[in-house]
Amino acid sequence: MKKILLYILAAFCVLPAMADEGMWMLPLIKKLNIKKMQGLGCVLTAEEIYSTDSVSLKDAVVIFGNGCTGVMVSPEGLVFTNHHCGYNAIQELSSVENNYLKNGYTAVNISDEIPAPGLTVTFLNRIEDVTEQVLSKIPADLTGAERSKLQDSICTAIAKNANDTTLKLTAQVKPYFSNNQFYLLVYQKYNDVRFAYAPPASIGKFGGDTDNWMWPRHTGDFSVFRVYSDKNGLPAAYSADNVPYSPHRFAKISVAGYKEGDFSMILGNPGSTERYATSWQIQSMVNGENQARIDVRGAKQDVWKSFMQKDEAIQLAYASKYAQSSNYWKNSIGMNKAIAKLKIINVKENEQRTFEKWVKQSPERVKKYGKVLDNLKTSTENAFIYEKNLNLMYESLLSGVEMTMIALRSGRIGGNNQLSREEKFAQIKKLYDDYYPQVDKATMAKMLAVYRQYADEQFLPSIYSFIDKKFKGNYEKYADYVFEKSAFTTFDKLQAAINSKKGLDTKKDPGYEYYQSVITLYRQIISEGEPYSTQVDNNQRIYQAALLEMAQQTGKALYPDANFTMRMTYGTIGGYVPADAQIYKYYSTVKGISEKGVPGDYEFDVPEKLSKALKNKEYIKYTDPKTGEMNVCFLSNNDITGGNSGSPVFNAKGELIGLAFDGNWEAMSGDIVFDNDLQRTISVDIRYVLFIMDKVGDAQRLLKELEIAE
Repeated sequence: MKKILLYILAAFCVLPAMADEGMWMLPLIKKLNIKKMQGLGCVLTAEEIYSTDSVSLKDAVVIFGNGCTGVMVSPEGLVFTNHHCGYNAIQELSSVENNYLKNGYTAVNISDEIPAPGLTVTFLNRIEDVTEQVLSKIPADLTGAERSKLQDSICTAIAKNANDTTLKLTAQVKPYFSNNQFYLLVYQKYNDVRFAYAPPASIGKFGGDTDNWMWPRHTGDFSVFRVYSDKNGLPAAYSADNVPYSPHRFAKISVAGYKEGDFSMILGNPGSTERYATSWQIQSMVNGENQARIDVRGAKQDVWKSFMQKDEAIQLAYASKYAQSSNYWKNSIGMNKAIAKLKIINVKENEQRTFEKWVKQSPERVKKYGKVLDNLKTSTENAFIYEKNLNLMYESLLSGVEMTMIALRSGRIGGNNQLSREEKFAQIKKLYDDYYPQVDKATMAKMLAVYRQYADEQFLPSIYSFIDKKFKGNYEKYADYVFEKSAFTTFDKLQAAINSKKGLDTKKDPGYEYYQSVITLYRQIISEGEPYSTQVDNNQRIYQAALLEMAQQTGKALYPDANFTMRMTYGTIGGYVPADAQIYKYYSTVKGISEKGVPGDYEFDVPEKLSKALKNKEYIKYTDPKTGEMNVCFLSNNDITGGNSGSPVFNAKGELIGLAFDGNWEAMSGDIVFDNDLQRTISVDIRYVLFIMDKVGDAQRLLKELEIAE
């Protein structure tokens, strides 16, 4: 009996308090969230989290690059984000001689911080509800392309009016709830960002693809950059005269740790969710977008990996591309499995039945919303065949073959009359950075085979007839032919063709012929499928309008789907029970690094300096005061998705305790349905970050800038 009681207690200890599901809008925190947050232990006011009148916590949180989040951590412009968020910039700055991905990097002096061209850090200035301004100018019965065109023009005018050239503020209006609400977002973007520190990839990506989306994790997924400004604190292009930017707010760091049930809050920029999708839309996603990604990327990555394992230069060149590809390849696999295992289709069908009952309670609702679900079902099913083949074609024949995208972008550069001839060549040459024709040739052959295997027969580009006739369906021989004859396979060949007396004759270039064959059919599929996609969008807008009305009448607060704008999510620290007889505690420790470590393994190699520091217990000052252990990662039930990578995890006082970097495998359907029992955010403990910077990276200069909370 005693053992049974202990087991029951253990099971309860991994179940945190109920999270308030949602990616909440910052201006509505006071109205919708703060009382619940304070009930979970938060001591901040709504205004301390988000305010347009005074400095607040949101001023420390940034968009890092074009798809991640970061947090300012010093008065001199240091920003923490994930290692995988800085991965592309680190890779571009690396060479075989100075491989910062493999070996890591520490800027010993401020002059050693390396400019990262193209990398930006963007601050949110304010958010304003402009729904009335937009919808009051759109006739209620207007639909389709005409509605979209009018809506875009109204939103563009509102954003243009909010731009400020003096302060270098740029604005945009974003739709929420499927074009039922609109908010103005004003930003300030800094484009002088410099690389200050990163651990070796064997720390920052420890576990590789094997551990990706899994728990327990032992990944030191962080990197450090610095934002620079002009002398007035305003955004400026890179210049030696620029100075470290002094942010309005930076996050204090807590080394006090956390325990089961402690409050946790994340501010970040979640990318995309489909929480209000119907059962038919989810089925379409499973069999269309997700399955295309699974089938195509798996095959492409096998080709890439075969070359990467044999050549360090190719390994470096393709490291970022491979990581980006594999991340959502595995995500799609996990999502499809979770949707089936958790019976998400059934969950959605139950929600739809509840909605239909609500509609039938009022003749007025029947008139407004009585047919919306039937219309959504029909339009979704009609659109499916087009969307399925578009996804397959994009993943394989377009983006899957790099030469195709080079041809497309070269044409755009060549047609830019504002560029000089020299500037055009310089930009085109850059397209060939990190490009190896031999890799792309093998990939093309594989992509042609994969597309034909999974696409519907009526959606085969004309190039297949040529391959069947001239090469008897042999894709390897066709790829050999293209890469031997095409001018687009190397920069030198393209430049020579352009400079020749005849000039580049694209009509006779086999690479360009391939591109034209694919893009022509791609555009045709878009055109033929557009009426059905438009019907889906229109019906989804009506459906979400109904859901908002239903929520208002029942007193339920709704949050909009993620759209890469800043949101707040709150919950508690805690583990979970993934399956029968399994219990996952809420934190991992450095013991797991030694247990998983395999010398020389590209996923689980432990750097010698880290191994020595762990053996000598050099982490003592960073251990958890309650357990005496050196934590690496931890779990919370915060509601996040892609785009939240690098997001700060705050404690009840608004102090930084970690950086969010992943979700968990058992709840990969989280973009569709939030499951409180299973869905968890995986974050790297800020104390592990400090330990690595201190004892492995010798980055004491940077650590001195941080403010550690009492």
